[in-house]
Amino acid sequence: MKAVVYEGPFTVSVKEVPDPRIEHPADAIIRVTTTCICGSDLHMYEGRTAAEPGIIFGHENMGVVVEIGSGVSRLKVGDRVVLPFNVACGHCRNCEAGFSAFCTEVNPGFAGGAYGYVAMGPYRGGQAQYLRVPYADYNALSLPAGTEFEEDFALLADIFPTGWHGVSLSGFQPGETIAIFGAGPVGLMAAYSAVLRGASRVYIVDKVAERLEKARLIGAIPINFAVSDPVEQIFEWTHGEGVDRGVDAVGYQAVHGDREVPNVVLDSLIRVVRPTGGIGVPGLYVPSDPGSGDMLAREGYLTLAFGKLFEKGLRLGTGQCNVKSYNRYLRDLIVAGKAKPSFVVSHELPLEAAPEAYDKFDRRVEGYTKVLLHPND
Repeated sequence: MKAVVYEGPFTVSVKEVPDPRIEHPADAIIRVTTTCICGSDLHMYEGRTAAEPGIIFGHENMGVVVEIGSGVSRLKVGDRVVLPFNVACGHCRNCEAGFSAFCTEVNPGFAGGAYGYVAMGPYRGGQAQYLRVPYADYNALSLPAGTEFEEDFALLADIFPTGWHGVSLSGFQPGETIAIFGAGPVGLMAAYSAVLRGASRVYIVDKVAERLEKARLIGAIPINFAVSDPVEQIFEWTHGEGVDRGVDAVGYQAVHGDREVPNVVLDSLIRVVRPTGGIGVPGLYVPSDPGSGDMLAREGYLTLAFGKLFEKGLRLGTGQCNVKSYNRYLRDLIVAGKAKPSFVVSHELPLEAAPEAYDKFDRRVEGYTKVLLHPND
């Protein structure tokens, strides 16, 4: 089969690789109908992780079941499914408590597993024609048959639940104000989630014009940090009060001006969120970043205004999204016509176009905001 394979920093290629096979009775194999390029993939693409050449990318996947193991009882061949980016067992202590992003069985020595991601276990990614799904009965979310809502359902694998999760981590309540830093796919999904959940005002911070325009179209207030300090801009909008909640949808490659400053978003949120408010951090931070120019960040450390965080009594929630906690409810919002997250999608391409798509998405050019790949078209 064909798959997107990492060759080294800023280089991926589409290669022929062996087809996946059933390795455990609980496995299933799907024919991938849609897979997505994620901003998290760019960390590996840029060489900012320990990813080694040969890894098959792709943790946002959906498709149709073509084979099941002898232990699979719920799914059947022909079922249409979307997969959480989390690979989880369903029966460890964390899974039973609802923390499927922190499964302790699928990736020994590490809390959590994922498809096609460095340090997240031995699981191939789904930017390929076929994909093996471990613990398939637990991990696969069933979808209505056919092709309707394909672009929306694909976003249930990661970014729609992750955006929703970021808002939840902040402690958000309907009627509150919220500031989202980062208007990439996850940031736009966080803003959209806040709108759906009844935010009185949503501010979203970025400098890419296409992203800020998408935010404006869903009712958010765009804040361009290239113009001036985004915190001061939000203070102007709120008459100095700040916001009730904040979300960091950027992570460790945050920038200030044209310079990478890994703590700038977190410090900005500490400044702009009002006393006793909350901050959600779904943006990716890593235990080590060998590509950072900051000596502390290389070892996974950041300097923060922790004294101000404490003084203001702010709450801070972090961590990867437990997709299974949200995806079936978000699926039903889509089916009911209450949510259409695919507004964020900018390009739908064949698998062969992946190298060019990675390049353009990484450089934020030509309107590349969210790319969907269709490996079997």
